[in-house]
Amino acid sequence: MIKTLARSIREYKKPAMLTPLLVVVEVVLECIIPFIIAKLVNEMQAGCGMDVIVKYGVQLVIMAILSLVFGVAAGNTCATASTGFSKNLRHDMFYRIQDYSFENIDKFSVSSLVTRMTTDVVNVQMAFMMIIRVAIRGPLMLIFSFIMGFAMGGRLAMIFLVTIPLLGVGLVLVIRAATPIFRRVFRKYDALNDAVQENVQAMRVVKSYVREGYEKKKFAAAAENVCRDFTRAERIMALNNPMMQFCVYAGMAFVLSFGSYIVITSQGTEVAVGQMSAILTYSFQILMSLMMLSMVFVMITMSMESAERIVEVLSEESNLTSPENAVTQMKDGSIDFDNVSFKYSSKAERMALADVDLHIKSGELIGILGGTGSSKTTLVQLIPRLYDVTEGCVKVGGLDVRKYDLEALRNNVAVVLQKNVLFSGTIKDNLRWGNANATDEEMVEACKLAQADEFIQQFPDKYNTWIEQGGSNVSGGQKQRLCIARALLKKPKVLILDDSTSAVDTKTDALIRQGFREFIPETTKIIIAQRVASVQDADRIIVMDGGRISAIGNHEELMKTSEIYREVYTSQNKVGDQDGQQ
Repeated sequence: MIKTLARSIREYKKPAMLTPLLVVVEVVLECIIPFIIAKLVNEMQAGCGMDVIVKYGVQLVIMAILSLVFGVAAGNTCATASTGFSKNLRHDMFYRIQDYSFENIDKFSVSSLVTRMTTDVVNVQMAFMMIIRVAIRGPLMLIFSFIMGFAMGGRLAMIFLVTIPLLGVGLVLVIRAATPIFRRVFRKYDALNDAVQENVQAMRVVKSYVREGYEKKKFAAAAENVCRDFTRAERIMALNNPMMQFCVYAGMAFVLSFGSYIVITSQGTEVAVGQMSAILTYSFQILMSLMMLSMVFVMITMSMESAERIVEVLSEESNLTSPENAVTQMKDGSIDFDNVSFKYSSKAERMALADVDLHIKSGELIGILGGTGSSKTTLVQLIPRLYDVTEGCVKVGGLDVRKYDLEALRNNVAVVLQKNVLFSGTIKDNLRWGNANATDEEMVEACKLAQADEFIQQFPDKYNTWIEQGGSNVSGGQKQRLCIARALLKKPKVLILDDSTSAVDTKTDALIRQGFREFIPETTKIIIAQRVASVQDADRIIVMDGGRISAIGNHEELMKTSEIYREVYTSQNKVGDQDGQQ
């Protein structure tokens, strides 16, 4: 785990290594200052002159300034290293997620990934900051103060041999009790964020069904659950502070009382007043360093679960990778499914697709029809290799998709998914997702083909119109047409529309299909639809049922041979007739 996280330090190794060195000098100076003060007090007790006082005073001022300078420098390098480390950590996680296949993403919920890249990274950043500074300062201060305390106080320093083990045992018990709670609470954080994300995304549905009260109760319950566990963990961790305070004041009380007794009874021969003041300072430094270490342990305890969750993301290997000597050129848009079966998980009991044998010629217009859960989307997701087949082989352009370079394959197979997504930016920005170098003329041509140019020209800013996040300021039909235009700009050999015209009217739907036939005749076009009218004029229509191909043929053939197709067609046309009569 540490090795995986350490890879993200990279260019910040220098400040990360410089911080402990600066802290060492700072601690040495802080530990020498009480020694010089003790000598000054003893000299003053012996009746020294102003020249001696000035000499020691100058030394103390110089050392205090140097300690401050090194402390500030350590703080700066520590801040640079820790924030840079967190920046690289988020960068590495985001880049890793971009390489994930759909199967990898299915293992993590979106809310969990967001939590890992925000809250978890902040926890690890704080732990790293403490490790390179406080975790170095604490032990060094403890060791140096312990040595100086024994050198100057002798028997008085024995109190440290009691308090240090006591605090150590207390810390271990606190950490052992709190760690399982922190592990549990971060999973609940994921669930809480999941509820928030779901609610915000479905806000229109929530308001339509007047379910705000129910959603508030659900969120309150999840928040209360997180609060309860965090309260338990914080109560346990809070025991650390009074335990430390007790040891600090008990140690100081012992040094003051027993030290004063020795000074008085020995008349300063065994322990002088200056040594007494130094021992008090060292005892305070020792116990403060222990408190620092306890803070480090608390932060590390909190961040351990966060670190493990981050490493899970960084260690997850995509099961879809480009092979060595991958093919980058695609001959044509022909598609072959050779005895294909597929299931989403190796633990799944049944196949999502079974015994699919299908051959599509380049340039064909293919319609896919079937009920909900018939695996229409699953079938087309195998073509751009969003998933890999479990059995059999999928070929595009006569070659197994697993032999292509992934980027080259997906640039030649454009998919307009069921859930259309637009990003915040102008219409041009969104269209250039299809082709970053597309000219204005090419964008207009693609939009005309997708029947989008007409409504774009009605906007005051036309193609420079700003699209809000998720495309919330355009209608569902407009969003679909923009997504189709974006896919067309890729100039793909295979174009897949996964129920991507469901929000447009039948006339616009027909115009889009007509444009496909006239302007991209060589592109293989696959249209998944719920409406028979959307696929009725296709070269061939595939009827899916229960993850299998039930029938293949054109409209006339299927009306005679496929009961499923005939029922769908009849039911939809009856509805249409009834609407017309009304």
